[in-house]
Amino acid sequence: AVHAAGQGPQILAVSRFSDQKTREWLESQGVRTIAADLMDRSGVAQLPDAANIIYMIGWKFGTTGNPARTWAVNTLIPSFIAERYPYARFAALSSGNVYPFAPVSGGGSLESDSLTPLGEYANSCVARERIFEYYAQQNGTPMTLVRLSYALDLRYGVLVDIAQKVYDGEPVDVGMGYANAIWQGDANAMIIRSLALAASPATALNLTAHRFQVREVAHTFGQLMGKPVSIIGTEQPTALLSDLSKLHASLGKSTLSLDRILRWTAHWIQQQGRILGKPTHFEARDGVY
Repeated sequence: AVHAAGQGPQILAVSRFSDQKTREWLESQGVRTIAADLMDRSGVAQLPDAANIIYMIGWKFGTTGNPARTWAVNTLIPSFIAERYPYARFAALSSGNVYPFAPVSGGGSLESDSLTPLGEYANSCVARERIFEYYAQQNGTPMTLVRLSYALDLRYGVLVDIAQKVYDGEPVDVGMGYANAIWQGDANAMIIRSLALAASPATALNLTAHRFQVREVAHTFGQLMGKPVSIIGTEQPTALLSDLSKLHASLGKSTLSLDRILRWTAHWIQQQGRILGKPTHFEARDGVY
């Protein structure tokens, strides 16, 4: 958008940048990058001023083996950043995991529902939200808590997980029978636009799109890739699902159809396109990641 306008605000990206290629690509796009360890409070204090913050820091995988690390990353860094930028506007990424399972017969969890999830990771996400809420109250910092559920990319996501299992001849577990997901590009656009919704006290927003049945998607991939499909487990009456009424009323709907994403994903897997190798573990019903 900045390139299209020909002018606009400077975009800063702060990270450890363990992947140098990512840093180089961002800089080639005109983004100013800053390498920093955000667990270092004194280092955070030295970061340049900013009017708008898109907060995307989180720790999930490996929680079972090191829950202390998960809680530290998901609670301490939010406090450091919120203290540093009391006058900024925040779109703070959270997770749909903050909710307990919802009946698949209903519309999914509402933003106003109680946050009583299962597991260390999910509860650390609730804690992250509470930290941001505290600073929104204390400092009047406008914030949107963006509860993202399963962004989709050709290299990563629930659909990649399912498609890869079908392609490799591995069974697909349907115990978590349904899920929501959204194309990463649509999610990115809505996250940026959610800055305009930021308020104090902080406001929550579910961000996802298509609800799909895991069994049906697995069979669709089987047809698209010419592969037999093996199913294990039985669909349970609840799943991790989000209600989209508030999202649709405030930011509209996702632009990319599920059918197109399925076809793209099947083709990518068949062509052995690059995969990040980070499964979502969407099928987990015990809160263990």
